[in-house]
Amino acid sequence: MPTISTFFGATVQMYWTDHAPPHVHAFYAGFEALFPIETGANIGGRLPPKVEKLVRDWVLAHGAELMDKWTRGRRKVPFNRVPGADA
Repeated sequence: MPTISTFFGATVQMYWTDHAPPHVHAFYAGFEALFPIETGANIGGRLPPKVEKLVRDWVLAHGAELMDKWTRGRRKVPFNRVPGADA
């Protein structure tokens, strides 16, 4: 699963062959959660509350860019990383 971004100890990855809706997986200190690109709401898993808010806000701020990555990945077209929240 390609890493899309890393910031403040959180790693965001995307399985573009994964189930709908388009989403990212966020990992932090042994925790994992899934965030749909459209809403940024946690739809599975758990992160510490402050990290969850940070990832949700980042997903919402980069929604168009993340959807582009999802679409490119589904077509098997390479893409670059997205700047993190600490950039």
